[in-house]
Amino acid sequence: MQTNNGTLAVPRLPPHDPGTPALSVVDMHTGGEPLRIVLAGCPEVVGPTVLAKRRYMRQHLDYVRRRLMYEPRGHRDMYGAVLVSSELPDAHLGVLFLHNEGYSSMCGHAVLALGRFALDFGLVPAPPAGAREARVNIHCPCGLVAAFVECEGGRSCGRVRFHSVPAFALATDLLVDVPGHGQVVVDIAYGGAFYAFVSAEKLGLDVCSAKTRDLVDAASAVTEAVRAQIKITHPDSEDLAFLYGTILTDGKDTYSEDPTTNICVFADEQVDRSPTGSGVTARIALQYHKGLLELNQTRAFKSSATGSVFTGKAVREAKCGDFNAVIVEVSGQAHYTGTASFIVEGNDPLKDGFLLK
Repeated sequence: MQTNNGTLAVPRLPPHDPGTPALSVVDMHTGGEPLRIVLAGCPEVVGPTVLAKRRYMRQHLDYVRRRLMYEPRGHRDMYGAVLVSSELPDAHLGVLFLHNEGYSSMCGHAVLALGRFALDFGLVPAPPAGAREARVNIHCPCGLVAAFVECEGGRSCGRVRFHSVPAFALATDLLVDVPGHGQVVVDIAYGGAFYAFVSAEKLGLDVCSAKTRDLVDAASAVTEAVRAQIKITHPDSEDLAFLYGTILTDGKDTYSEDPTTNICVFADEQVDRSPTGSGVTARIALQYHKGLLELNQTRAFKSSATGSVFTGKAVREAKCGDFNAVIVEVSGQAHYTGTASFIVEGNDPLKDGFLLK
């Protein structure tokens, strides 16, 4: 910081409550979708498993999420990550995902960013000299996800890819009564989180050109209708048995070398700026289930919000309980955008944040 006499002043925190540690973060984005990674200031998240830690954070530390995701420090579409320890011996780190409504079970864009972050901040062993890729095992609430980070000289450079947990189609061609739209054909698939998939055309919209507000309203109507009419179950844990959101597509599910476009609306009408990593995972599982995609056949998925692109492919078959599943590889590019330290003044009536609709 430059002062009037031309010397550099040492940065320091402004006045704040000395009993409330500053929350230090690194900000990144993947395909335009933000990720705020907590470096320091979050109290210990207690629990024997990552899923137990997710429950503990929701019950006891939710103010951390609100302070970082909500205005005035964030916005209603902010996304975050709190790093935690994992009970799995193969995991390099565990993570809890934060959004405007609560805590996700999986987030692909965050995994792509965290792969870079973990390598650059020394959370994984340095790769051997000359290695062009480093592996980072990230324990998400949905399970262990392996990220592979392009690197040079031990630092990240370029794209990141990850291998998902087993992804599967839960139900296809369901008829759901959606207020204002009548009966709509919906597919439900899991890619670490459950999504409803609908061709935007069936709702009278073009996913590539419609106003974002119109897409959000339509997707939210589908989400509410599915939640009211369809019971979501997961063979491994009830903690994972919930519909995260709806993904509206261009309807181009048959294989093509051209990108297929979609937009994801999740949590409390939060709009993903990226093509949605866990959504791409679920959509590939759905296309494979329908016989529209073969193993190791790569597709490109484009965000209607920003035009950013992820690629994905089903790399091998798997099982999830009684469901036939696939392991999906998703690839994308994450970027650093900055660092910050967020403080609280004790007399601030809005210290825990607020959201506008």
